[in-house]
Amino acid sequence: MTKAAPAPGIADDTLFDLRYARSHDDLWGMLTRLYGAHPGFAGFRKALDKALRDAWHQRPDDLKRLDMIRDLEPDWFMRPGMAGYCFYIDRFAGDLKGVVGRLDYLADLGINYVHFMPCLKPRKGDNDGGYSVMDYRAINPLYGDMADFEAATAACRARGISVCVDLVINHTAKEHRWAKAARKGDAKYQDYYLMFPDDTLPSQYEKTLTEVFPDNAPGNFTWYDDCQRWVWTTFNEHQWDLNWANPQVFLEIVGIMLNLANKGVEVMRLDAVAFLWKRMGTRCQSEPEAHMILQALRAACRIVAPAVIHLEEAIVSPEEMLPYLGRGEHDGKEGNLAYHNSLMVQFWSALAARDTQLMTHVMATHFPGTLTNATFANYLRCHDDIGWAVTDEDAAAAGLTGRLHRAFLSDFYEGVFPGSFAKGELFQYNPDTGDKRISGTCASLAGLERAEAAGDAEAVDRAIDRILMGHALIASHGGMPLIYMGDEVALLNDYGYHDYGPHAHDSRWLHRPIMDWDRIEAMRADPASPAARVHAGLRAILAARAATPQFHANNATEILRTGNRVLFAFARRAPTGAVVCIFNFSDTWQAIPTSWVAQQGASRMHDILSGAPVGDANGAIMLPPYARVWIS
Repeated sequence: MTKAAPAPGIADDTLFDLRYARSHDDLWGMLTRLYGAHPGFAGFRKALDKALRDAWHQRPDDLKRLDMIRDLEPDWFMRPGMAGYCFYIDRFAGDLKGVVGRLDYLADLGINYVHFMPCLKPRKGDNDGGYSVMDYRAINPLYGDMADFEAATAACRARGISVCVDLVINHTAKEHRWAKAARKGDAKYQDYYLMFPDDTLPSQYEKTLTEVFPDNAPGNFTWYDDCQRWVWTTFNEHQWDLNWANPQVFLEIVGIMLNLANKGVEVMRLDAVAFLWKRMGTRCQSEPEAHMILQALRAACRIVAPAVIHLEEAIVSPEEMLPYLGRGEHDGKEGNLAYHNSLMVQFWSALAARDTQLMTHVMATHFPGTLTNATFANYLRCHDDIGWAVTDEDAAAAGLTGRLHRAFLSDFYEGVFPGSFAKGELFQYNPDTGDKRISGTCASLAGLERAEAAGDAEAVDRAIDRILMGHALIASHGGMPLIYMGDEVALLNDYGYHDYGPHAHDSRWLHRPIMDWDRIEAMRADPASPAARVHAGLRAILAARAATPQFHANNATEILRTGNRVLFAFARRAPTGAVVCIFNFSDTWQAIPTSWVAQQGASRMHDILSGAPVGDANGAIMLPPYARVWIS
């Protein structure tokens, strides 16, 4: 007797109910603490339950299938085969249809994760590179429309490429419909933001707040004559901070997040999460409530769209950053990915100083070998500037003075320090604190721009080695490597931004060049060119990473002390054996005893990157300038 098919929707709803039960405590445990005393909590609870179920019913069948796959393979983003690529859509390929046409290029490089940098509809004019969003349910018209977006995510998914999209949750553009209603006096929407009738409270808050953009956006509050209110504007005048103490804000953002998930987004990059919660007398960064909000958002996603993971953008000190990957009560329940800002900073610091003592100290002291259901997003460059996040305490542990070392790094990468190989520009110099941040592409900061201008073939070789050493570092250290657009072909600084009014005030456009597809075609015809050498080298690094099971993020990263100030080393330990990764941050040859490498767990004395044995008759491994070896 043939068994009758279940009635439509029954199995579907049962699956939703099971997933809701799985994440119920993670969701409501946080939301009750955040909003339980709010007079509208009962209505909020009912509205959120409905929003979650509605989003589930609207979720396409192919994405529900992906949900089931990811439930069975929750470590998918932690596997050694994962590698990401980040780009502005217009600068990479013109528009979303152009992106689809370039997927073969990305797949050939070894990419299976793409970050469509801010692609939701921004305000016109200055919009902080797209991070001033006026409509979360529409695509920037320069890139296409929502149909184009869904077609692009489907094309990526068909190739096994996961799409990451920015969700700006600390603020909206002042042109967002909520903000427009607030400016007209609508009390409901004024409570969506942090608005004050006079400067009494803003003045009190300012006593302990820092300035994000002191050059062009000093202070944290802006007065608006039309609504007779001070508005909290952490980043820019046109970016209004949301009031996360209002449960309606949480409800709105959940709806936006799940709508994007149902359009094919697999990774939500939650922007500026450190700033979500405000508390008088603090910096209003990384407050406990921010982590409650983020756990609740993750739980909501796990109910409706468990294929989706969260990347939390928190560029803060190591002790502040780790909780965004889940620590304490949030262990395994908050972010899945977070940027490893410290690894990036320490790479550039060690490269300039030709000394790895600070790097070794920071990486060994502040970061665990593994995390629960989470890992790092490792990068050398991104769309943003480099802030020299080196504390005085860490500097002192390495025999340095923090203030002087930070100033040295800024001068070195601006290119004004004697003997510097780098070319960059300052960003947001703050004379009160001495803070000087740096803009520049990976290739220009690594010395390629100066070397090519001088026609110095040896210096070109050195710059290429620095670039590839850095990418071998982020590919082997615990986490997922993210390649910033153009770094794979060594794009140089774009000084044209100086002559374009909307960008001229922001040196970060120095390292946001338009993709040079002519350079790529020329590279194919000239394999000896710097672009071709970097591209081939990075492609080989990602292929070697994918074939090395020890690089799964669940396998511990153990920082090693080599006894050599210019070498940085760590071991990736797995039940199948260890891989010892060693990097020479100097422009001279270095030797390391073969016996020491064997003691760290390497048994074959085989370099995975070169495919050759290591060691010699004198019992030492010789490392050329800027060497990178993965020894099994």
